[in-house]
Amino acid sequence: MQSHAKVVIVGGGMMGVGLAYHLAEEGWQDVMLIEKGELTSGSTWHAAGQCPSFIGNYNMAKIHHYSNTLYPRLEQITGQAAGWHGCGGIRLATTHKEVDWFNYVAGFAANIGFHMEVIGVDRIKELNPWLQSDGILAGAWTNLDGHVDPSSACNAMAAGARQMGATIVRRNRVTGINALPSGEWQVVTEMGAVTCEHVVNAAGCYAREVGLWVGLDTPITNMEHHYLVTEALDAFKTWDRELPVMRDPATAGYYRQEQASGLVGVYEHYGAKEAWDTRGGFPEWDSENELFDGDIDRIAPWLEQAFERMPIFAEAGIKRIINGAIPHTPDGNPLAGPAPGLRNFWQCCGSSIGIAQGAGVGKYLAQWMVHGDSEINMACVDPRRFGAFADQTYTRAKSFEDYHEMFVTPLPGREATAGRAARTTLLYEDLKAKGAAYSQAFGWERPKYFAPEGFVEDLQFRRNNTFDLVAQECRAVRERVGICDLSSFAKFDVTGPGAEALLDQLTANRLPKKQGGICLTHVLSSNGRIVGEWTITRLADDRFYVLTGAGAELQTLDHLSVAEGDVAVANVTDDFGMLVVAGPRARDVLQPLTEADLSTPSFRWLSGQEISIAGIALRALRVTYVGELGWELHVPRSQLAKLYGALWKSGERFGMADFGSHAINSLRMEKAYHGMNSELTNEITLIEADCSRFYAANKGDFQGRAATELVRQQGCATKLVYGEVDAADCDIYGGEPVMQGNEVVGVCTSGAYGHVTGRSLGFAYVEPKADSNLELVILGQRRPFTILDAPVWDPTNARQKA
Repeated sequence: MQSHAKVVIVGGGMMGVGLAYHLAEEGWQDVMLIEKGELTSGSTWHAAGQCPSFIGNYNMAKIHHYSNTLYPRLEQITGQAAGWHGCGGIRLATTHKEVDWFNYVAGFAANIGFHMEVIGVDRIKELNPWLQSDGILAGAWTNLDGHVDPSSACNAMAAGARQMGATIVRRNRVTGINALPSGEWQVVTEMGAVTCEHVVNAAGCYAREVGLWVGLDTPITNMEHHYLVTEALDAFKTWDRELPVMRDPATAGYYRQEQASGLVGVYEHYGAKEAWDTRGGFPEWDSENELFDGDIDRIAPWLEQAFERMPIFAEAGIKRIINGAIPHTPDGNPLAGPAPGLRNFWQCCGSSIGIAQGAGVGKYLAQWMVHGDSEINMACVDPRRFGAFADQTYTRAKSFEDYHEMFVTPLPGREATAGRAARTTLLYEDLKAKGAAYSQAFGWERPKYFAPEGFVEDLQFRRNNTFDLVAQECRAVRERVGICDLSSFAKFDVTGPGAEALLDQLTANRLPKKQGGICLTHVLSSNGRIVGEWTITRLADDRFYVLTGAGAELQTLDHLSVAEGDVAVANVTDDFGMLVVAGPRARDVLQPLTEADLSTPSFRWLSGQEISIAGIALRALRVTYVGELGWELHVPRSQLAKLYGALWKSGERFGMADFGSHAINSLRMEKAYHGMNSELTNEITLIEADCSRFYAANKGDFQGRAATELVRQQGCATKLVYGEVDAADCDIYGGEPVMQGNEVVGVCTSGAYGHVTGRSLGFAYVEPKADSNLELVILGQRRPFTILDAPVWDPTNARQKA
């Protein structure tokens, strides 16, 4: 066995092999994959092999679509059969809210390029004449997907990887991974050690244990999952085509044709079981091709409903029951990207539907590893979306919930109930008592909106009963003054003689020169793509305060990890709480509580000072994300409740109101403020994102400057536009196609109803020449979209400067 490689992939299932294939395709031939048993012998071999195009996340849909375009071509590419069945798929809807979801996802199809059609019951019956259709309203028909034989597809990709120069070593267990002083990695195996630049954890059900070798607690729980195969059916023996793969929320699972038999899989809504209860939930190292005893009683309620839907299956006996392990993450998405805090250690694991995702994850992760960026937005799979809060207890609770709710429609506003209160502020219970409805952001509980006692949100894709509540919060901020707990922001102190040089090299905008100055700036990849957005306050010559969104905490630490010698970086996220006070009466609320002069001549917009308010020393930044006069008050965490009480008491006479993230989204849309991971992603540059004002081309060299300059000179392939849609009862969520005639010319990134201006607003990326006669497809309806040249609220920033 060779002793050196550019990259070593640990694990030979669909995820690891998919990555090896695409790394080789991208030009890395010195790729070594090491598998302790035979390829596919973990979870891949026993999978049912469904490959749906239909999925509720826009970028996951891109991953699925790529897999579904590769598998049918694998035999032609590699010479080895992949076992592809292009029978298509139908997801069933039994409620009008589910039909709305289908129409929403159909927008993904228009942008991504796969066929999807919302069909009626008659058409469903044509495609599946044995289906009992009582209660069914519609189906989401995707005719270019289907299912694949997992072992055949995986081995075909392995053959292709070898043909392109990759090395695959079987029957060789990795026993340890060590970081070397050189910055390289040593992968220790039963056959010897391999030194490499990059390591990838693609160890499937062993991924959490492999991560622990290098200090990572990989958030994965291994779950048991059943499917069964019936005896052969005479009707299928003479059937001249193959049934589509049926996905049915009523049965909590899927059913399809398997040669001349039926196949039924169930994700039970309760009573699920962890795959192993020994070794901390890890399989034994000699586990190979392992299955568990079937438990028909556990899945019986949903199995019975499947037989009611497909009576033909009930007529046949059960030929075999497959109960195997599959890994689940807390949010159901795989882990694909860099591990936090470890240079060149990558995760490629945690996929609960790894057959559908293996090729697509492999392609886009390979792009990231080889080129520094992927062509799709990778935020939804970045392993750094989970932090220390995602411990084993949290992960297990969330993973069980993810499994139980695999076939529950993900309506907007739906909140998971497991793993809550992982990170809270001292205001959590107080605000909850005032009616705060919470969502989670990187483990933090964060108010969405405030509602009266007994209020229950009517979850749906259309405007719902929170509409008026959010409108009241928005008007309070615009007309009077609002207060919001945004302690979830990630916060860092960067200090030392070299702090300015470090931040200047990492970011694209000019740093503030004067003490107290604030700038908004962006972190770019070497390709000029946007990988971070920071607000930086200069507290002193050698002291900087760096703020970013909650979900970017670990990414920001990774960016700042290049600090050396005369620079110190401290993550102070948990040390400071943060309250936003915003609105035309904000100064009136604050001034009686402080000796500091808050007038504009003494405390200008986009500046910060260390002052005392209500006798509490804090950092006050005159900046907000809602486009009003206001301050962010960064206060020692232990003093947060005391400060809130003082502010509320001072603000009551001005009609102060609590507001949450829904109101913030509406208010930022009226100001045309961009959002990270929606308008600002690793897919595009500052030029395409209409952020040239944050690109200081003449400040000297910095990371990503050359690539950004090239785009500025050569022109953009896409551009961000801000506009108004003639909406009916539904606003932009993101992912909706932009149409010019019958041509798709763009995609929406985010939107909201502007409650104060009375306009439905949003952002979209469109082709450079697309500037008129545009329409959006919102829940299946085409609606006129008008590009706006300026924010609809205070385009000159006069209110913030007041």
